[in-house]
Amino acid sequence: MVKVHILFEFKEGPWGGGNQFLKSLKKYLYSIGACDENVATAQVILFNSHQCIGEVVKAKLNHPEKSFIHRIDGPIRLYSRTDDKRDSVVFAANRYLADATVFQSTWSRQQNHRLGLHQKSFETIIPNAPEPTVFNRKGKIPFSAQRRVRLIATSWSPNWKKGFDVYQWLDENLDFNKYEMVFVGKSPVQFKNIRNISPLSSKDIAEKLKESDIFIFASPIEACSNSLLEALHCGLPAVGPDQSSTPELIGRGGETFSKPAEIPDLLEKITKNYHKYQTNIHNPSMENVGKQYYDFMTRVESDKEKTKSFALTDRIRVQAAVVAWKFSERMSNIAGTFKPGK
Repeated sequence: MVKVHILFEFKEGPWGGGNQFLKSLKKYLYSIGACDENVATAQVILFNSHQCIGEVVKAKLNHPEKSFIHRIDGPIRLYSRTDDKRDSVVFAANRYLADATVFQSTWSRQQNHRLGLHQKSFETIIPNAPEPTVFNRKGKIPFSAQRRVRLIATSWSPNWKKGFDVYQWLDENLDFNKYEMVFVGKSPVQFKNIRNISPLSSKDIAEKLKESDIFIFASPIEACSNSLLEALHCGLPAVGPDQSSTPELIGRGGETFSKPAEIPDLLEKITKNYHKYQTNIHNPSMENVGKQYYDFMTRVESDKEKTKSFALTDRIRVQAAVVAWKFSERMSNIAGTFKPGK
């Protein structure tokens, strides 16, 4: 059994999508006996995007014989500022530290390579999946045309680029005699008709989703949205932008739009064929996604076994030091995320 250590600073309570997904992945790896809390005894180190890079560099320097798998987000600059340095950190980490790369969507892989990400011999695309004991269809309230259609949106981030122009348009233009809408999370918009609820725990978000009929997703640029996947796994057809990874995730389980004014007609289309859309929701489970991760990491580790030496010879130590030095020097210039000797 190949042992995997997830090198990531986990947070409790409501947090970002990467944190939530990696907690679920860690739980899956524990369930099959493959998770190791110790870097020194694990064979594979899984690290995430630009996070904890200083610790990843130290692990690479101390354990160059291990397989380092990089789960990549973004490109971040496409939904943040064009001068955002985090993509540069990600690109350097992938070049100097990673043996293999996991992308969350086809769109993310294409865009990262387009912007200059170094291509690895081992690359794969594995989508996210939410915690299955929480985000599922158990207790989902059935759709009914005899009441107002219940819409819901969620967002951990109040960043305007998460689609708040769309939510504002809906607040001002949607027919609230026909629809009611809840927004769960932090919003820079003071809604007049949409009910805003503060960030909730995963369990409470799932309950709100199961009380709702259709998920409204507005963020135009996403590598693989956890909030969208949570809604789909709870059985909600979704409406989202026709760009980035969103069409990949929604598939035939909803509709996509190019401008907010199209949304009312799409909602009408879904409500008239609700059960058809709901039946067409097909996203891989956490068990399936976890198996894809483990199989990929095992394959990378097996390939390295053919060429690596278990003895940490001086030559390997020097190579590891050079890799760490190159990376830390670049990090110091880019974002100050790691300083040699600290």
